[in-house]
Amino acid sequence: MSEVSFEEFSKLDMRVGKVKKAEKVPGSKKLLKLVVDIGSEERQVIAGLAEWYNPEDLEGKYVVLVANLKPKKIMGYVSQGMVLATCGEKSKPVLLTVSEPVSPGEKVC
Repeated sequence: MSEVSFEEFSKLDMRVGKVKKAEKVPGSKKLLKLVVDIGSEERQVIAGLAEWYNPEDLEGKYVVLVANLKPKKIMGYVSQGMVLATCGEKSKPVLLTVSEPVSPGEKVC
């Protein structure tokens, strides 16, 4: 595992977001299109979770989002962030969520 400096880590803007809407990306078995409320705005995020999560099960969940990634076009959709999940090799990814309700947009520190 490589190390990063505190300065490098502090460049990440991680926020709590509430999934307002989730749907499968047409033509993809792996991708979901999420609309995530981060307080000051709603972001569209494309996530590779469709093999493990039903869209309706994600709506209303509070997730952790990297909010300051450069937008990236994926299968014709612009993704404006990244939701964080575990990367288990033998198990399904598990979304990082918060255990108590907080306001969308709160910073992760």
